[in-house]
Amino acid sequence: MSTLVTRIGDLATRVATESKAHKTLINGNAADLSALTTTTKTNLVAALNELKGGLSDLEGQLAASTSINDEASPTSSTETYSVSKIIDVVNTAIAAVTNGAPEALDTLDELAAALGDDGNFAATVTTSLANRVRTDTAAQGLTTQQQTNARTNIGAVGTAEIGTPDTNFVDTFNAGLV
Repeated sequence: MSTLVTRIGDLATRVATESKAHKTLINGNAADLSALTTTTKTNLVAALNELKGGLSDLEGQLAASTSINDEASPTSSTETYSVSKIIDVVNTAIAAVTNGAPEALDTLDELAAALGDDGNFAATVTTSLANRVRTDTAAQGLTTQQQTNARTNIGAVGTAEIGTPDTNFVDTFNAGLV
């Protein structure tokens, strides 16, 4: 049976892996959105909207030298989708990236803010969980102060208050009989 720390650590690792996969897909694994060639780099949706506006501006230019083919993928440099088809493709891509996320969490900036702008969120969560008092038999490396705080928080007493639990009271009793 896995522990909560293991499960949450696994979740944090999975979230980080998925986030990295999306980051790689979106911006070529740059540390931020600097790899985008748009002027709007604060969030992906704004950059895609800028692209959408630019594509609309190109409609007239492309119409003169390119044929529109919305039925299949364009196969040459003289064929393209119509602007409305391109907008549909971009909107589909936005929907795939956000995957139905609520509006408050549909940009990378909003996700970062939700994670406290912590680039090491998985490690932070794992460290915080490691500082929680375990209830299984696994050893835990808490400092003396952390142990004292934990005992206070759960109303427990430690060996300083009750002595070592390894005391053999039968031996103490027998020694008292002499």
